Amino acid sequence: MPAVLTIKKRTMKKRINLKRIFWVVLVIATAAGFYAYREFNRKNKNLHDVEAVVHLKSADIITQFSNDEKKAMTAYSGKAIAISGTVKTIDKDEKGFYTIVLGNNESMSSVRCSIDSTESLQAATIQSNSTVSIKGMCTGYNADEMGLGADVILNRCVIEPTK
Repeated sequence: MPAVLTIKKRTMKKRINLKRIFWVVLVIATAAGFYAYREFNRKNKNLHDVEAVVHLKSADIITQFSNDEKKAMTAYSGKAIAISGTVKTIDKDEKGFYTIVLGNNESMSSVRCSIDSTESLQAATIQSNSTVSIKGMCTGYNADEMGLGADVILNRCVIEPTK
């Protein structure tokens, strides 16, 4: 009879351990699911509310990237920067998204600013050859390899009010 009791005790301990493991796994899975849901539905910060790391003219940032791309990428990549300059062109793609190209008309190099979709109405009012200030996240640099000009790339750009 004592052997039967020890088997029952072992079976009960296994059930208790399995229940504990089940609840721990359930809590971890719920926490992971909640985290994944929040990350998937997270919104980008509006750049109107973000302070720019630096304020530059379009010619200055093009020169910095042309002279030392690695140093400039370290300084500006992934950071909000404000650029002012003359509008070379305003491009609108088939989905209605605007890209404002800043730079000197004599130079092939430019700063390409992909405008945030919330700023489309304001971007539509900007004219070529006007001076504008734009704040955006620096995401890269396309070097001039074929004589077509180099481009500094800014995304999620917002148009800064003129002062």
